[in-house]
Amino acid sequence: MRLALRRPRLAAGAAAIVALAGIGVVSVAAADSPAPVHQSDQMFSMPQSPGSKEQVRIDTSYFTSGGSGRRPAVLLAHGFGGSKDDMKGEAEQLARDGYAVMTWSARGFGRSGGETSLNAPDREVADVRRLIDWLGRRSDVTQDGPDDPRVGIAGGSYGGAISLLTAGYDKRVDAIAPQITWWNLADSLFPQSAQGQPADSGVFKKLWAAIFFTTSTTSKNGSACGRFTAELCGVYQRAAVSGKADAATVKLLEKSSPSSVASRIKVPTLVVQGQNDSLFPLGQGDAIARAVAANGAPVSVDWSSGGHDGGDQETTRLDSRTVAWFDRYLKGDKSADTGPAFRVTRTGGVDTTKGIAVQRGASAARYPGLDGTKERDIPLSGRAQTVSNPAGGSPPAISTVPGVSALSQLSSLGQSFSVDFPGQHAVFDSAPLKTSLQLTGAPRTRITVQTDTPGGAVLFAKVYDVAPGGSETLPHQLVAPLRISGTGTITLPALDHEFAAGHRLRLVLATTDLAYSSPAAPATYKISLPAGTALTVPTDTALSTAQAGLPAWAWGLPLGALALAAALLLTGRRRTGRSGSGSYDAELAAVPLEISGLSKRYHGAADRYAVRDLSFRVERGQVLGLLGPNGAGKTTTMRMLMGLIRPDAGTIRIFGHAIRPGAPVLSRVGAFVEGAGSLPHLTGRANLDLYWRATGRPAEDSHVEEALTIAGLGEALDRAVRTYSQGMRQRLAIAQAMLGMPDLLILDEPTNGLDPPQIREMRAVVTRYAATGRTVIVSSHLLSEVEQSCTHLVVMDKGRLIAAGPVAEISGGGDALFVGAPTAAVADLEATAAKVAALPGVGSAVPAEGGLLLRLEGMPVPELLAELLRLDVPVERIGPHRRLEDAFLTLIGGPA
Repeated sequence: MRLALRRPRLAAGAAAIVALAGIGVVSVAAADSPAPVHQSDQMFSMPQSPGSKEQVRIDTSYFTSGGSGRRPAVLLAHGFGGSKDDMKGEAEQLARDGYAVMTWSARGFGRSGGETSLNAPDREVADVRRLIDWLGRRSDVTQDGPDDPRVGIAGGSYGGAISLLTAGYDKRVDAIAPQITWWNLADSLFPQSAQGQPADSGVFKKLWAAIFFTTSTTSKNGSACGRFTAELCGVYQRAAVSGKADAATVKLLEKSSPSSVASRIKVPTLVVQGQNDSLFPLGQGDAIARAVAANGAPVSVDWSSGGHDGGDQETTRLDSRTVAWFDRYLKGDKSADTGPAFRVTRTGGVDTTKGIAVQRGASAARYPGLDGTKERDIPLSGRAQTVSNPAGGSPPAISTVPGVSALSQLSSLGQSFSVDFPGQHAVFDSAPLKTSLQLTGAPRTRITVQTDTPGGAVLFAKVYDVAPGGSETLPHQLVAPLRISGTGTITLPALDHEFAAGHRLRLVLATTDLAYSSPAAPATYKISLPAGTALTVPTDTALSTAQAGLPAWAWGLPLGALALAAALLLTGRRRTGRSGSGSYDAELAAVPLEISGLSKRYHGAADRYAVRDLSFRVERGQVLGLLGPNGAGKTTTMRMLMGLIRPDAGTIRIFGHAIRPGAPVLSRVGAFVEGAGSLPHLTGRANLDLYWRATGRPAEDSHVEEALTIAGLGEALDRAVRTYSQGMRQRLAIAQAMLGMPDLLILDEPTNGLDPPQIREMRAVVTRYAATGRTVIVSSHLLSEVEQSCTHLVVMDKGRLIAAGPVAEISGGGDALFVGAPTAAVADLEATAAKVAALPGVGSAVPAEGGLLLRLEGMPVPELLAELLRLDVPVERIGPHRRLEDAFLTLIGGPA
């Protein structure tokens, strides 16, 4: 989770001057980086509060690159529970992009002292303002005036809020890029969607609050609320007991809310809000955008596919957009592409070549807000219904479970994991849609609730997508809590979701929800719809979704034919379809490997291809398993991608460069193919030294010690290789492949001839190497090892691609379920398994590594989840379980 707040400005010469407590300096130069990054670590002393003699130590780091000269500054704020170390990678990249970058650990986190007060203006915000004071006195930072550095702030969640708050309190801030953060903290933790209700009538978001106050921090003072101030601790404890926010709570939380300085945030703002976010949903980002736009400042809104509830966080895309935003508004680069005013990430089907979901951006030149550009009224029907709030609010309905983002895996089972208990919810349906409906925004409707409960009924409103067969899907698992009595307008969660033709919209009003507080006293409510009620659904007709264009060859075929003819005339050589044609594709510069249409026939095999029309792509950080029976074409593929043999057709690109024998980009590839080779009379170290000298590259580029640490050769390194076991020889060969720390490591059957302990050690070697952020491709016959060590798979048979995608997707689909539960949190896993096995509808339940393996006999998965929560099983994830061996044999047509 990430949370942040922005800076307020302090006058020059303010009494509380930042005092330097300690300095440490280090230069960081990554092997692939064009320039080193200079890092200076400093400990500052800040006043505990304005006018206080007590000091708080704030741990900071300062990053620069590229020599002398002034440059704009960027402050990078970390998320809740994190520290400055979380931002180091992003800080180094921004430094290489020409910025002076400062990171810091907020009060109560990392090595900083003090207690967190959730970005209070007189504490955390004041700290950031003093950091800006420091930047205003530096000769390497661009200055807009005396003690006025040109500075931007970026951060997510806790860090996003500090960027907004600081912009409101300090006029020296020039641009901000907050992500998945709050606008009004009281509304975030005590939301309510019924119009006309006072601010303190919200419904307590108890599970997220509990994560904040009990599990996200380690106590420094032994208090019940970890690192929180006593005032905030009291707020949480009162709310946890009463389930409500009193006036004092609302006042305190609004002090830490950017909404309190709404009229003063007048800087260019890039608002990124996640669609999978029940903590700070899209409505919070909408409020930010409306306030900044009302102040006349440039603002862009980006609805990403991530959020606090999981999903693809789109880190690479969003980092690039943030850099472009700062290039435009800090560097003044008018050519910088800051992106559209409004962008939404949508799923556009499945790429059958890569076996992954395709995400496309829909964009518009104007952000319309949550009301959209047009509205469509969908009539609802249903009789008046009496529902009950159970005593103690239990059992609760389930929408989402904060902190258990992997629950979204249940969609692979073809059913929603939401649970609404009989008698505890009212249902109102639309007719089947005659045409599809793209919802973009927050739907509204009117309801009538009759109750004698003081303060009104607490309800949880949600809209399901109901397929013709009756299956329900709750988009993004979001609900809108409300406290209501009588007739009123309610607002449903803001979404971007397409309802297909033939589907129905289902409005559900539940009396309980696991993530929220419900009244402890039993009660009944009568819920109905006023006559003629419809669900008003906003749409944005201006949004244009990017589509996959025609292949490049379709447009360039005539020109290509002319170019080919010219090449034949000039060279007399046939180069059709060779991987060396087309030298560089800048769009693939960050992609370790892309193979497209690859084919190879060996001499004398006119009718049989070793590899035929093979296409797949490998991304950074993946461990890709290349699988297939003997003769599938795996080794031929590896030899082609290393430039050892030429393909007959197709292209191979490594980091955008087409592969040919001796291509310079091959220096970024390390390989171990078709067995280890070494001189037996020399030591392991001598073999590695001899190999590296043969490359002609400088000795300091070998990174030999780093490679040896990962390979784990130990003292054997200084023994003759003839004394090595087979496992040690394999490790030496892999260490040789890792010399220079290549970005792409290719291993062909690295576990051949190894016994089980050696295989386990080899698996650890591969895992450690991938943990450095590089990419590994492994060819192996040992399916169990591939299943444990690889993140993605490419399955081949008879030279063709059979399947590609994440391991879990290819191996999934069996009739067994795996329930991930941390063994440290389960006192007796076997006893827990016995309790689960005794449940009606559960065929079996046995302990497994990391959780339980279950076979269901009639129990729906949503009911299973409810029972597991009732048994206090700490569910981390749940999904289908199937051995890779079964899936592999099915894919290649082997015996079941």
